[in-house]
Amino acid sequence: MHQHQLHELELTAFPSLVRLEICSFSGHKIYPAKGKTYTFRFINGKAASYFLQRLNPRKIRWTVIYRRLNKKGMTEEVQKKRSRRTVKHERAVVGASWDAIRAKRNQKPDARAAARQAAISKSKDAKKAAAAAKKAANPAGSQAKVSKQQAKGFAPKAAATSR
Repeated sequence: MHQHQLHELELTAFPSLVRLEICSFSGHKIYPAKGKTYTFRFINGKAASYFLQRLNPRKIRWTVIYRRLNKKGMTEEVQKKRSRRTVKHERAVVGASWDAIRAKRNQKPDARAAARQAAISKSKDAKKAAAAAKKAANPAGSQAKVSKQQAKGFAPKAAATSR
């Protein structure tokens, strides 16, 4: 057999689905026939030693856990998500068409102030008219109401004083 054929034979003999374990301490991949296994799997003696010393993998810089927490080496894996800019759409509101809204917005400030004053004076006049009509309709109710207690002659209680 030639060297080239032997190399192809080796490649096909190796199974394509290899079961990879994950190191319990560092998070690295453990290939078959590597690492130590207790209840946990460790990629090498260094990881096992740190685990037995109860060192926190979040604080050890070469562990996958540390790198994930501190966002190291993420640039080639995932691009940053782009945030969408909000676009302001100008629409009509119930009771007012878009043309009416635009016309009010483009009015001169003094014209708007005059219109506001006219509306205020109109509403005040309407209130006065309503009050006058109510007063004319109820002339007998203008007497001051007296409670039963006052009619009997009880004096009001003295207000409590604070210390």
